[in-house]
Amino acid sequence: MATFPVIYMDKLNGEERAATMEKIKDASENWGFFELLNHGIPHDFLDTVERLTKEHYKKCMEQRFKELVASKALEGPQAEVTDMDWESTFFLRHLPESNMAEIPDLTDEYRKVMKEFVLKLEKLAEELLDLLCENLGLEQGYLKKAFYGARGPTFGSKVSNYPPCPTPDKIKGLRAHTDAGGIILLLQDPKVSGLQLLKDGEWIDVPPMRHSIVINLGDQLEVITNGKYKSVEHRVLAQTDGARMSIASFYNPGRDALIYPAPALVEKEAEEKKQLYPKFVFEDYMKLYAGLKFQAKEPRFEAMKARETTFPIATA
Repeated sequence: MATFPVIYMDKLNGEERAATMEKIKDASENWGFFELLNHGIPHDFLDTVERLTKEHYKKCMEQRFKELVASKALEGPQAEVTDMDWESTFFLRHLPESNMAEIPDLTDEYRKVMKEFVLKLEKLAEELLDLLCENLGLEQGYLKKAFYGARGPTFGSKVSNYPPCPTPDKIKGLRAHTDAGGIILLLQDPKVSGLQLLKDGEWIDVPPMRHSIVINLGDQLEVITNGKYKSVEHRVLAQTDGARMSIASFYNPGRDALIYPAPALVEKEAEEKKQLYPKFVFEDYMKLYAGLKFQAKEPRFEAMKARETTFPIATA
C-alpha cells in the first residue's frame, strides 16, 4: 500500500525542488491530501495554539457537550446514529471580515494567538495555490484570482474537539464527506488519531504528526482543474481513548466568485472530455451543499449543471 504523502516544504528552496514539486503533483492528483512539514510556522507557536484550544474546550465547551450527549441519549445508543456527529465545534470567520471579537468565552490571549495563526495560514494557503498553479501549467496567481469575488476570498476556521466516545461503533466523530470549498489547512491533534480518507475503496489513516499541517483539496479545486485534482471523501472516527483536537481552516472562493474549469486545462483535454464541470457562483453551490454535505458530490455537480446559465467569462 502506498504511504501517505508527506511534503517537506523547506526542500522547495534547494536542489530537491523538482522532486518535491513532483511529490506535490502526485499527492494532488492521486490522494487529494498531503501532510506538510517544515512549512515555516514555528513549532512553539503551534504548541501554543494546541494548548489554548484544549484549555478553551475544557473550560467553556466540555460541560455543554456532556449535557448534549445526555439529552440525546447518546452515551449508549442502541442503533447506529446517522444524523449527527460526536464533536464539539465553534466557527471563526477571518475574511472578508473577522468575527473573532464576537465569539464569547475566548480569552484575550487565545484571540490574539488565533488572529496570528490564521494570518500565517492565509499566507501558506496562497503559497500552496501558486505551487499548484506551477504544477498545472497555469499562470502564477490564477487560482488565487479564480477565488476572488468582489471582496476577495472567504476564509474561516472550524475548531473541533472529539471527546472520548463509549460507543465508537455506533456514531462517527464526523461523517464521511468531501469539502465544498477550495484548499483546506488542518492542524490536527499530534497524538490522537481518527482522520481517515477514502482511497481506492479503502479507508486510510491520516497519520498524526506533531507540527504538521494537513492539506486537502475541496470541490472548487476539482471544478477549476476540470477533474485533474479531485476532492476526496474523508471522515473522523470517534475514539474510546483520548480527546482529539483539530482546527480546519478553509480558504474558499468569495461568495460571488464565478467558478468554472480553467480554459487552459479544458483545451488540453481530449475532444470528448472537454469541459466536465458546470459554471456557477460559489454561494449557489454552498446553498446546495448545506443540505447535501454527507452525500456524494457528483449529484451536486449535476444539479449545478442543470441550473447552469450563461455567465460571461473574463479572459486573462
